[in-house]
Amino acid sequence: MHCWPIRSQTKYNIPKNMKNIIKGFLAIAILALGAQSLQAGKGNGPDKGANFGSLFYKGETVGTVATPTSQPGRGIDTIYVPMPLFGDMMQVVTTPADGQLGITTVAPGDRDYHGGRWAVEVIRWKVQSDVRLLTSEDDVIVAYESGEITMERVLEADFVCPVRKNK
Repeated sequence: MHCWPIRSQTKYNIPKNMKNIIKGFLAIAILALGAQSLQAGKGNGPDKGANFGSLFYKGETVGTVATPTSQPGRGIDTIYVPMPLFGDMMQVVTTPADGQLGITTVAPGDRDYHGGRWAVEVIRWKVQSDVRLLTSEDDVIVAYESGEITMERVLEADFVCPVRKNK
């Protein structure tokens, strides 16, 4: 697992109050997208009634248990959250690939799994023609190192939501 601070390479001259508004909007959008994906399915059998969503983990799909709780600045494990890239006039420049889910770096059974205490790294494609499905941390690192995506650590969006491996 790669653990180093990664920051967006794109810098804009944005007033501080506007940055706070954008960060607040981004945190709300991430939590809303997370909640939407968590509402995607209902459990059957012993988990009947529990909501589950999905994430990518090492090229596979894992489930989430619907208990998302906001914990700004308290994330431990990295989760990559694909988001649209907006231009200067807030127009959408790029969007994630169809079927793209968040990408977790750890899951139950991993020594470094901390129960789903997520440190949110927002990833955005720089050019729409480069967009492809990313299903693992390795995919994300390759795209970042080749300059195809930007990454931004968003402390305000950290949250807790346990992961469960699919059977």
